[in-house]
Amino acid sequence: MNRLLTAQRALRTAAPHELLDAVRRVLVEQYTADSVELYLADYGLTVLRPVSVLPHVPEPVSVHNSPAGRAFGAQEPFVEPARSGLVRAHLPVTVRGDRLGVLSVTLPDQVTDVLAELAEIARALGHELIVAERDTDLYLRARREDRLTLAAEMQWQLLPGRSRTRPEFELGAQLEPAYALHGDTFDWSTTADRLMLYVTDGMGEGIEASLLTNLAVNALRNARRAGIPLADQAALADQAVHAHYRGRCYLSVLMFDFDLATGHAQVVDAGSPQLLRLRGGTVERVAFDAQLPLGMFEETDYVAQDFRAEPGDRLVFVSDGVHAVASPGGETYGDAALARAILSTRLLPAAEVPHAVLRELTDHRGRRLPDEDTLVVCLDWRGR
Repeated sequence: MNRLLTAQRALRTAAPHELLDAVRRVLVEQYTADSVELYLADYGLTVLRPVSVLPHVPEPVSVHNSPAGRAFGAQEPFVEPARSGLVRAHLPVTVRGDRLGVLSVTLPDQVTDVLAELAEIARALGHELIVAERDTDLYLRARREDRLTLAAEMQWQLLPGRSRTRPEFELGAQLEPAYALHGDTFDWSTTADRLMLYVTDGMGEGIEASLLTNLAVNALRNARRAGIPLADQAALADQAVHAHYRGRCYLSVLMFDFDLATGHAQVVDAGSPQLLRLRGGTVERVAFDAQLPLGMFEETDYVAQDFRAEPGDRLVFVSDGVHAVASPGGETYGDAALARAILSTRLLPAAEVPHAVLRELTDHRGRRLPDEDTLVVCLDWRGR
């Protein structure tokens, strides 16, 4: 336990850009580690990229078919043989369900005695990484498999994370094209008793789409943080967007305010994002009374509707870029294909579902990159 405290203290006192050096020193000195590497998930969730300083730069490893990727996907430590007398432990680096990457440690083959301590060090490293990103670009740069467009840079900085876990629910989300986003986004916020979830289908392309989404999301956050009810949040964001664009640009948003104790939710459907529910082995689309997108007209009034999630429900939210995408032959993806994709991923955790659904969408589309933003958010409801 003293070794664990030493590691935690070293991480707390390290400079933001020296977190890996700090954890490496402790693991070498206290746990006789032979090598230590930190891998972070790239924006597209396809590879784990090393955090390194030249000239020592390991190759990225696959999220889908590598030992480190196995630990990342299962969110459990995975141990594999290394050289004679050594093993390599791959430890998830995760903060409250937000999967950041993997810490890989090569050390003598008594790892079972210290595996729990190593996993705790990896979790502590994750918390410090979140704080460090306020002061250094080192970890954000390490996540890039390609250069982000300026619009994508703005969109990724807007997000709360890509996954979240609490006793009452699990959340996962993913956006594509990861390195060239325009206007789609998502947001969530939790308190002791509530989950607020927002799925936004942006309008336009490039930097203009990103500016519109940033204005709307920050207007919604401003209203939410003032303690304003959901329908009034939509009205105030609508006013902010219309005041700037005068109806030339607008955007769609699907807004939920869940009571964590009961699963009861207030919903505002202002546009095109859609919800599909998996319950008891059956997938069905949940329709709400459609209201006007934010910013289309001046001083629109919004009305919240009732919805209830039951324990065991899987709720999958999609943007138009998923639901309406066409195959090379012109066939729209639609509810039936989405239902099949959701059923095929029913055994995956919520954090893995969006990327799996988007992989199936790629097969339908017939090309790797979409022409417009595609967004999938998965919410697994456990209840209390």
